[in-house]
Amino acid sequence: MAWRLVLLLMLGGLEGAASPSAAAWANPGSGPSGYRLLKKIPIDGEEGWDYLSLDAAGRRLYISRETRVQVVDLVTEAVVGDVRGMNGVHGIAIAPESNRGFVTNGKDGTSIFFDLKSLKPQGQVKTGKNPDAILYDPATKRVFVFNGGSDSATVIDAAAGTVAGTVSLGGAPEFGVADGAGRVYVNLEDKNQIVVIDSRTLAVLGRWGLGGGQKPTGLAIDRKNRRLFSTCRDSKTMVVVDADSGKVLASLPIGSGVDAAEFDPESAFAMCSNGDATMTVVREESPSKFVVLENVQTWGGAKTMALDPRTHRVYLVAADQSKSKKEVFLLIYDKQG
Repeated sequence: MAWRLVLLLMLGGLEGAASPSAAAWANPGSGPSGYRLLKKIPIDGEEGWDYLSLDAAGRRLYISRETRVQVVDLVTEAVVGDVRGMNGVHGIAIAPESNRGFVTNGKDGTSIFFDLKSLKPQGQVKTGKNPDAILYDPATKRVFVFNGGSDSATVIDAAAGTVAGTVSLGGAPEFGVADGAGRVYVNLEDKNQIVVIDSRTLAVLGRWGLGGGQKPTGLAIDRKNRRLFSTCRDSKTMVVVDADSGKVLASLPIGSGVDAAEFDPESAFAMCSNGDATMTVVREESPSKFVVLENVQTWGGAKTMALDPRTHRVYLVAADQSKSKKEVFLLIYDKQG
């Protein structure tokens, strides 16, 4: 999910790069999912963006912006600072016990870690080539960095800030999730698979196919019911997988140009942000039944997202190309009812 692709979307080079439609500006009433655009907040700079990472406990949202990470206070809804000194930022992971954030620098092949309070960088760790997605595993207090250029994961001890090991994945990783009980899952974009990792021993436990799912990008997890939601760009599907057996349970249609995915345990909604200016909302009606509720209208290029499980709000970033000077906005979608 390189920021270069997001930048191309902003400049009109790929599908879904259109400016906000009149309907989006008008903020139409909510549909079956209850989601509608609540507000748009301008965020400074014309840089591209990539992953969004939300710290629900710390009430902050982190936005990757190529050479920096913007920090938004979720209470005041204002940008409160930047983490600077980055080079090709992709992802951000929050390690609350260590009071640290970890950032992937795709151009440098490093992960920089910073203090969550001061936002000052504290050090860096060498990773594989083109580190992209990143996650924090609470079961081991380790950070998993997924290296798109070397088909591997670099594992970092969050407290020590040192490499704890490397996992060979056998394909190009995209999004990953942790189940909180010792397993990490990651999509392999070029293999149409999910790889399962024991986060303690770093052994690969399984490689699961996605049926007809092609080019998996986003990945979300229902930890209670042990369900994975892998969003596949080329097949335009959300594939639901049993997190214990790897069995494919469902394949649902989604919008085009998908990138990110989230799961809200309270509403039982699995959601994905698509480059075609939609957010697909799927309801888990039971552990074996899944229904597409709607494709919520968003903005072209709003491909990455973050969910606040406390408020159920969804955050996306997109640019308005309709004016002489490009403006970048944080979009907040609220769930009504």
